[in-house]
Amino acid sequence: MTDFDRIIDALEESPAEGAQAMAAARLGFLEWVFATPGPLTARMARDALDTQAARDAQSPAARAFVGCVREAGTPARACYAGRRAARAKRARWLN
Repeated sequence: MTDFDRIIDALEESPAEGAQAMAAARLGFLEWVFATPGPLTARMARDALDTQAARDAQSPAARAFVGCVREAGTPARACYAGRRAARAKRARWLN
């Protein structure tokens, strides 16, 4: 059993709902991050989401944990367009 499966199993037993479920999920996510040897990559998060445990998450806390892992597996979007627009606006203001 991997750390990921163990954490989901523990969260499945949690009666937490709402904000408490999200807090438990975040604690579980941090536990998973620190239990993983070496750096945790987006690829590792996506691989964890492909497990049966992630697909079968039922409790609010377990589903929130899977959501946290899903966010970690999503690559950050580049915001060059926003920077370019801000630079152009600043240039117009200065001139």
